[in-house]
Amino acid sequence: MKSVVDTFDSPLNPTDTQLVVLTSELRKVYRTGFWLNQKIVSLKSCSLQVHQGETFGLLGPNGAGKTTLLKLLLGIIRPTSGRGLLLGRPLGDRSVKQRIGYLPENTYLYDYLTGWEFLELAAGLFQIPQNIQRQRIPQLLELVGLSLTDARKKTLRRYSKGMLQRVAMAQALINDPDLVFLDEPMSGLDPLGRYQMREIILSLKAAGKTIFFNSHILSEVEQICDRVAILAQGQLICSGSLNELLDSKTTYHVKGQGGDSEILKKWISSLEFISNGSWQGILQDDYYDFLASLRLMGGKIITMNLSRQSLEEFFIEQTTAKTSSHD
Repeated sequence: MKSVVDTFDSPLNPTDTQLVVLTSELRKVYRTGFWLNQKIVSLKSCSLQVHQGETFGLLGPNGAGKTTLLKLLLGIIRPTSGRGLLLGRPLGDRSVKQRIGYLPENTYLYDYLTGWEFLELAAGLFQIPQNIQRQRIPQLLELVGLSLTDARKKTLRRYSKGMLQRVAMAQALINDPDLVFLDEPMSGLDPLGRYQMREIILSLKAAGKTIFFNSHILSEVEQICDRVAILAQGQLICSGSLNELLDSKTTYHVKGQGGDSEILKKWISSLEFISNGSWQGILQDDYYDFLASLRLMGGKIITMNLSRQSLEEFFIEQTTAKTSSHD
């Protein structure tokens, strides 16, 4: 299998033109202390790939290094070592800024401006002509669920946290970017707001945009993302599609009748006896051997349904294992 490092053909160009984000052994160390003689490793040798048009979710507990990685990709901070490409250009290259949208986790906006004025300011930074602004701003306000009246008349200091998140999302899309970075986009939103944000992300995906986002809301990630990666203690634990990661353990929810209870306990986890000799539970081993054993016990299967781990279960399993290995 070709490694991430092999994908670099030269210092500037990857051999795979469909790669939008590419990092190799990316590392960030902060110096702290009075004499700056103490080191904190925030990110350790991170190598990952994000392909054009996919929605990529970066997961990890607090302090895992997610925001550090995002800031490295955006050129806000510089890596201690390693290298990376963004839209085919080295990290920090200013020429790609026009093609990137960014929604930070904590939105610090000019609260004396109205929502409309703030979007005009953002559009001006991208040198978007006013005739295009007059078309795009109402479209974005509708997309994020803000009314024209609120946007034109209310100053941002009068916005709720959810409304601020919406106008910040509109700001991230003002330049019609090819690649959108979203840091905790569901933060501070009620269930309706999270639904609307999810629909926005899906509409961006349908339009061919590439979305890279961090989130703690794993149920949303499972519905939205094509691929995910998990960071823990600054290290990339795993990455891949949900099918690749969650189907690694095939389990079955089985319901049956009869058989020896002591032997059943060796095969079935979460075994529960219902009534009339019926039972149900989770089978994780080879079901062919189990069925043969059950027949020898005089039992039978009533139902057997294939199931897989949820993303939340997988996430907890991976991060717990990583924490335990460092205790």
